[in-house]
Amino acid sequence: MPDLPVPAGLLDRLSAILGPRGLLTEPADIAPHLADWRALYQGASPAVARPASTEEVAAVVKLCAETGTRLVPQGGNTSMVGGAVPDESGSHLVLSLTRMNRVRDLDVADMTMTAEAGLVLKAAQDAAAAAGCLFPLSLGAEGTATIGGVLSTNAGGNTTVRYGNARELMLGLEVVLPNGSIWNGLRRLRKDNTGYALRHLFVGAEGTLGIVTAAVLRLFPRPRDTAVAFCAVADEEAALALFRRFRERDETAVRAFEYMSGTGVDFAVKHIEGVSLPLESRADHYVLVDLASSRPDAGLREMAEAVLFEAMGAHEVTDAAIAANEAQAQKIWRIREEHPEAQKREGASVKNDVSVPVSKVPEMIRRCSAALAALIPGSRPVPFGHIGDGNIHMNLEQPESMDPEAFLARSHDIMDCVNAIVRDLDGSFSAEHGIGRLKTDMMEEWRGGAELAAMRAIKAALDPKGIMNPGKVLP
Repeated sequence: MPDLPVPAGLLDRLSAILGPRGLLTEPADIAPHLADWRALYQGASPAVARPASTEEVAAVVKLCAETGTRLVPQGGNTSMVGGAVPDESGSHLVLSLTRMNRVRDLDVADMTMTAEAGLVLKAAQDAAAAAGCLFPLSLGAEGTATIGGVLSTNAGGNTTVRYGNARELMLGLEVVLPNGSIWNGLRRLRKDNTGYALRHLFVGAEGTLGIVTAAVLRLFPRPRDTAVAFCAVADEEAALALFRRFRERDETAVRAFEYMSGTGVDFAVKHIEGVSLPLESRADHYVLVDLASSRPDAGLREMAEAVLFEAMGAHEVTDAAIAANEAQAQKIWRIREEHPEAQKREGASVKNDVSVPVSKVPEMIRRCSAALAALIPGSRPVPFGHIGDGNIHMNLEQPESMDPEAFLARSHDIMDCVNAIVRDLDGSFSAEHGIGRLKTDMMEEWRGGAELAAMRAIKAALDPKGIMNPGKVLP
């Protein structure tokens, strides 16, 4: 379906629905909603709708369905693949959920929170903590990303190895469908075997099937004993061996297990104020180990010391530091969390959010690093990420002497180079960032045939007019 200009009178009708605070039309007000965090895409739109309730979302969607106006749902706009920005035609309406930011309910007995889609992830974490609970989803953009956004992309993050992706943390959804009707699936049930699990269609769909307006989220007991360690390891195999040691000692205690290359840590120390190396000397490979237990007497520091002592004896770990308090733990975590910003300040970089079976992570890092260095001499591979669940961000930083634009022009060559190795290792070209606009051209090759045909059939059934987040996910 071709993009059509915004129908005459649409903005007046939207203003009548949303009121003066609910519709942005001034260019300066709209501008922050038109570009993504990575500056990969710069779109255009006549307005940004900002509904304050599910009923207002439904009224906006119904009007857009009636007029054939395309919609781009948007939360915190932290997508790494251009999934939440409109195209350049100027015919798509941005629908921002940020005014819908309430915690509707929090039940400690059920261990659930019902939150609106515009609630910032950090605010959800804080609300759970205030009730003596834990909402464990954690990622670098948690101060900006919203509940609707992390569900629509099935975000993963740092604690997936223990708690799973966003999908595993969701029990029920409220969704406005493309015809403007409201599906209320806000059920707090652990068991509900009544037909198709519709809620799972919308998690990871990136707003192409409907607009998530609220969700029932799982909570957990808050940690009462923690231990965080930063370790230099001999190589990628040693990093995986250390993960196995901790998992075998107490799998339930491993909250996060992150791999970082020496290059990536160097960038963080170089560019981010307050970041420093907590070890005596630099290494080529590091891991961050985060342990947590709801038992106050779990003895996690002692456990960490014992496992690291064994690993040092096996020449897997060459040096390590265990945080003595929460402030030191946060400083260690900051080394990992500032990787994206440090790479941005170092220059142009190409992101490869890929996953392989956990056992194949060391091979993937080695093969991809060698292939990328050969593809663009002088470029700097920066692999880092969630080795415990097989998801590594196999990023590549530009050569210091290369023009950034010329380097970024090779983006698809770089992604193809990585993807060829990932496919050979039975992996995926998108682990947690989604497809957005950036990777739609890969879907035919990777998910073609019956799988892609089924996705298209679902899209056609739910959104026959094709108004929901056009140009995303499906080629």
